Amino acid sequence: MSRFADIETIDVRFPTSLELDGSDAMNPDPDYSAAYLILRTDASDGHEGHGFVFTIGRGTDVQAQAVALVADRLAGREVEAVLDDLGGLWRELVHDSQLRWLGPEKGVVHMAIGAVVNALWDLKAKRAGLPLWELLAGFTPEQIVDLVDFRYLSDALTREDALEILRQAEPGRAERAATLRAEGYPAYTTTPGWLGYTDDKLVRLALQAVTEGFSQIKLKVGADRNDDIRRVRLAREAVGPDIRIAIDANQRWDVAEAVEWLAPLAQFDLAWVEEPTSPDDILGHAAIARSIAPVPVATGEHAQNRIVFKQLLQSGGCQVMQIDAVRVAGVNENIANLLLAAKFGVPVCPHAGGVGLCESIQHLSMFDFVAVSGSLEGRMIEYVDHLHEHFMAPVVVHSGKYWPPTVPGAGTQILAPSLKHHTYPVGAAWQPAVVA
Repeated sequence: MSRFADIETIDVRFPTSLELDGSDAMNPDPDYSAAYLILRTDASDGHEGHGFVFTIGRGTDVQAQAVALVADRLAGREVEAVLDDLGGLWRELVHDSQLRWLGPEKGVVHMAIGAVVNALWDLKAKRAGLPLWELLAGFTPEQIVDLVDFRYLSDALTREDALEILRQAEPGRAERAATLRAEGYPAYTTTPGWLGYTDDKLVRLALQAVTEGFSQIKLKVGADRNDDIRRVRLAREAVGPDIRIAIDANQRWDVAEAVEWLAPLAQFDLAWVEEPTSPDDILGHAAIARSIAPVPVATGEHAQNRIVFKQLLQSGGCQVMQIDAVRVAGVNENIANLLLAAKFGVPVCPHAGGVGLCESIQHLSMFDFVAVSGSLEGRMIEYVDHLHEHFMAPVVVHSGKYWPPTVPGAGTQILAPSLKHHTYPVGAAWQPAVVA
């Protein structure tokens, strides 16, 4: 028997605003950051659980305090009891009668719960000697549904529905896992598309993406309509008619404005339009989707919880679901989201990039393919070539594919030297000579 012995939170920031990496219509100068958590135990195996919430600069300290507040609930508790019932632990944290008042199930505290839950899954996978996707894909349907809280979902997805979905996918699990290892998981790239890039840089990176085997790129839009038309035209001319181009407005528009703005962009054969309006506006998304069909609406990276995803699917507000590994309350809630998508027959193309989002989300997509949807049709994981070198198990992406991770854990562990170098504001990366 072991116990949680030490809990550490760190404000980690990368000065990406210097090169405008990550810039879009709503976030012109992001510093990609993480409110980072390390769970240590008194066990002799040396395993630690690592998790984080992705942020983009100011306010990371507030998020880190929330992570510490939630993680303190684990102090001194028996590790094995917690890891053996992560469904129960999720309910305990999410339905905390006092913290819940700050949400409920939304905002800083809910995301902090996700950091704690993901750190626990990282620890559980390390103890099992398996990458997270493989650990989850080995669970029985009953074990998987025990991880999910069906409260607020049962009008769209019941426990029995979920069991049926998982049992239907169960017979081909081994073959699909073998397919993953042999053929990889489809990826698309946003690397060419940051709004702060020059036209020349956009074209150069778009051509590079095609050379590297990507069949889809994504461009940021929403700051200036004429600029958007010019940039999307340049990208289409560069990559030709066979490469898919998605666009991402990052919540920029009102509903009517979105429909009007998108009309002249439809000529470029768009793969999807992402986050055209507020992430909380379910009916607005549905209205936009009806107006711009057959161009699909993709959304979800800022969806606060599984209830928002349920309503987006019920209303027809999204034709492509975009879960995020660290936006909702961790692995458990994203399993609920994957099951909802399977129930409604909507493909999941997760949001990634940022700090460690590629490393963590790949596990959920691969688990979905092996054990939930059983399909790769219309599915791909976002890829951005940023900051992977700071992780213990950086993603392996080539030939336009993600290749399954083999290192035990959830992919959420940042290397110790990188943590020290980028700790805000004392790390070397934040000294005046560097950031001036």
